[in-house]
Amino acid sequence: NYAYHRFHLFTTSSVRYTSLNFNFQNYQLTPTRIVVCSERKFSMEGIETENMVVGDTLSLQKKIAAIRAAGPSKLQVIADFDATLTKYNINGQRGQTSHGLLQQGNPEYDRKRQELYDHYRPIEICPEIPIKEKTKLMEEWWGKTHGLLVEGGLTFDDIRKSVANARMAFREGVIELFQILEEKNVPILIFSAGLADIIEEVLRQRIQRSFKNIEIVSNRMVFDNEGNLSAFKGKTIHVLIKNEHALDMAEPLHDKVGAVDGPDIDYVAMKQRTNVLLLGDHIGDLGMSDGLDYETRISVGFLNDKVNESLESYKKAFDVVFLNDAPMSGVINLLSQLIKDG
Repeated sequence: NYAYHRFHLFTTSSVRYTSLNFNFQNYQLTPTRIVVCSERKFSMEGIETENMVVGDTLSLQKKIAAIRAAGPSKLQVIADFDATLTKYNINGQRGQTSHGLLQQGNPEYDRKRQELYDHYRPIEICPEIPIKEKTKLMEEWWGKTHGLLVEGGLTFDDIRKSVANARMAFREGVIELFQILEEKNVPILIFSAGLADIIEEVLRQRIQRSFKNIEIVSNRMVFDNEGNLSAFKGKTIHVLIKNEHALDMAEPLHDKVGAVDGPDIDYVAMKQRTNVLLLGDHIGDLGMSDGLDYETRISVGFLNDKVNESLESYKKAFDVVFLNDAPMSGVINLLSQLIKDG
């Protein structure tokens, strides 16, 4: 059974219509094609949200009830960064990623990194390459890219300038989401195959405040006393090993580029938060909770592009799917169901 909320989703099987207060009525529909009327809206608890698809409403309802019963002290949020917390499209153009926005002030090395992208990106998205072989090639790509950043003389100032000039913006509602989670003492673990120092600088420049409940698992740089990149810290995190097995690399937000200070993370307490709200834009992001012995997980997928081609697979993979670069209001609405009393 598929649920669709005052916009229409037609399949060859029986379909269920539901309003967002989860009262159900059954309708039998038998057309043979999918039609998404994205201009129509539905409401959930008084918030207008558009372009939301739920594959299994009964399962989602049970998960919401279980997480709410356990309380906020058992909840953590695990989120991808690029095209999940950030917008996919900005003014009609593809938004930049935390890796892609970086310009190191050295045209030769910027060109070399672009050449690596042009070579390895088709490998990343090729479904025919076995995962073991692809993993090795992704490690090779990330290693070469990191080597070029060191060799090309990346500095603190390059990071600040790159972020200031970047075509990147957070989805509407992200700041509100962070604020609600901070007020409820719910930690946010941001996983990224990009660069932690870039993500932190984006947060500093675009949000202009820090959140004590945000921790980042990503590739982190080491700078010398003159502010030059000298190495990368810890193991490499690429697109195929972005999961909670890398939790030991999590660090809180730093006040400035290159800082290494900050409170220690209580990993035991994190692992005791056994309910998860997971946010991602690729099916592979579901692996971010691998290694965590969770009791209940609600997965939210942002299907930003190629909706017709990918909708069926996203519905099967995620509990909730938001279409067409949707704002964060639907996630905030869902979160309100998870943390409310009673």
